[in-house]
Amino acid sequence: MKAVLKSQTPQVTRLFSNLELYGSKLSHQPGSILGSTALIAGTTVGAGILALPAVTLPSGVVPSTVLLIAVWLYALVSGLLIAEVTLNTMRLVGRPSLGLLTMIERTLGTLGARVAGGAYLFLHYALLVAYVAQGGEILVSAVEKVLGMQNILPAWVGTTAFTLLFGGIMYLGRERFVEKLNSAFVGIVLASFLGLLFLGTTHLNTSSFSFQDWSALPPAVSVMFVALFYHNVVPTVVAQLEGDARKIRQSIFIGSAIPLVMFLAWNAVILGSVSPDMVHGTSGGETVFDPLQILRGGGAGEWLGVLVSIFSEFAIVTSFIGFVYGLLDFFKDISASNEPFKRLPLYSLILFPPMSLGVLNPRVFLTALDYAGTFSVSVLGGIIPALMIWKQRREQEQSNSISQRLVPGGQVTLIVIIGVALVLIGKQVVSMWKF
Repeated sequence: MKAVLKSQTPQVTRLFSNLELYGSKLSHQPGSILGSTALIAGTTVGAGILALPAVTLPSGVVPSTVLLIAVWLYALVSGLLIAEVTLNTMRLVGRPSLGLLTMIERTLGTLGARVAGGAYLFLHYALLVAYVAQGGEILVSAVEKVLGMQNILPAWVGTTAFTLLFGGIMYLGRERFVEKLNSAFVGIVLASFLGLLFLGTTHLNTSSFSFQDWSALPPAVSVMFVALFYHNVVPTVVAQLEGDARKIRQSIFIGSAIPLVMFLAWNAVILGSVSPDMVHGTSGGETVFDPLQILRGGGAGEWLGVLVSIFSEFAIVTSFIGFVYGLLDFFKDISASNEPFKRLPLYSLILFPPMSLGVLNPRVFLTALDYAGTFSVSVLGGIIPALMIWKQRREQEQSNSISQRLVPGGQVTLIVIIGVALVLIGKQVVSMWKF
């Protein structure tokens, strides 16, 4: 239940109050900055972190650190743009709960909603392909290591086993059970990550930090876009915090800064744990070398390899669960006016295409993340938010209606946001054409 808040001061701090009925009394349930910050941080920290060392290794620690901060700033601005659109749309429609795709349709029309829907589908399927392929590879490697075998099981066995195991758990398990299981997996991810940082510092090669190749940075941008993407939950945060602009800014800033610090530490530890020969050997090369494969194999110490495997696998599983739920919600939304999907066909539609592609190309992890970041995240987290703000601000100026800006810079900021996304997409299209 919602109630409109009438402020007694000239400054309106929130648009509405979240009220819940307990017995015969209404209780105010304001969202907390802590809870919203945790939602953004949890959404951001996922399997994208696993691809970072492979794409940042050719450039080195210092250049990749600078680029990570730059991409974070871009993502921060675009996230605030989505928050601004959400705030002002809530004022217009008088309804607090607005999903990202619903808001895009209202602002940019049916065509914009279809483009966003296509980008949303592509993002989820591309990432699911990446997750089942990489998760299956790690699963097979772990089983072979336990059984004392080496390179015996084919890659498709791992991809199929991963999909059926964790997809089957989601299909057969109740939502509350899956939620508790996912929380346990998140705890394992955090514990193994802290262990990695602690143990990784004992294996650092200081000479690795001196290597720099700034020309090798561009291929890393799209993967960083995926790793720092949280924009789909921004409307939820705006609703949780009752439209309070100050709290929304704080939550988005802190909630995205926490993963940034984690990524920077992770990137430095992993790149610093491989030998300088690996770094120099990959600069300018055509093949992508993943240092996590060496570390998982015990290349820098047995316990470090075990922690890398545990962290990698459960980071993928938690992301896999989240994106499966994302597609479940998407298909339920589009079938709301028609006959709803039955459970088995719906899960088959979600799980079998990624599993099939993962079986056909088990090494697709980095490629899938690259395409997801280039096309889907550039559209959903760059072009569309800027276009929505552009149109909304122009309409508000024409009608002299009340609005609230969370991002300074006017049209210059919007042009930069759109321009960066278009350059990223154009570069990928050119590389595909050459191939």
